[in-house]
Parts: sequence; C-alpha cells; structure tokens
Amino acid sequence: MFCTRCGAELDEKTLYCPQCGTPTKLAEATANPYIAPRLALDKANKKIAGVCAGFARYFDIDVLVIRIVWVALVLGAGVGFFAYLIAWAVMPSDRGDRLATTN
Repeated sequence: MFCTRCGAELDEKTLYCPQCGTPTKLAEATANPYIAPRLALDKANKKIAGVCAGFARYFDIDVLVIRIVWVALVLGAGVGFFAYLIAWAVMPSDRGDRLATTN
C-alpha cells in the first residue's frame, strides 16, 4: 500500500503515513464505522417505512427494482407482506445516524 499524498510505501495496518501524516483508508474506516453501508431504514427516501429504500442503499441498486421485487413477493407468494412487516420492526432507523453526522 502506498500513501496517496507523498507516495511512501506503507504497511497494511498503518493508520497514518509516517512521512506526511495523511490518514489511510484504514484510519478513515476506524474513525467513521458507518462508511460501509449498513442495513437500516432509509427515512430520507421512504414511501411507506423506508424498508425498500434501505435494502436498495445496502445492495447499491435502484430502489425501483427492490420495490418491484417486493410487490411481486406480496402478490405472488404472499410472504412479502409479512417479510416487510418483520423488516420494518427489526431494521434500525438511520435518522439518528444522519443527524449525528450533519452536526
């Protein structure tokens, strides 16, 4: 691994470059554990509860695809409705995380 600022060769476990002090990706990941997507209700892009928007953000695909699949599960097998209710009850909300990061 190399420093993006000065080009010095770094160890994989190095948090900061010893020559210029630039933080590495490992340092950024340890400083902010929410950089990686996590499965949570997406309150900003919700239609009903934010379940489909949360799954779309987690899997990094269009929310419309998730909603179509969910409607197909509801109409086809009938398990989609119960799965939606369970996901709504179990998934944490992202509202507190978003407020904490904007301040």
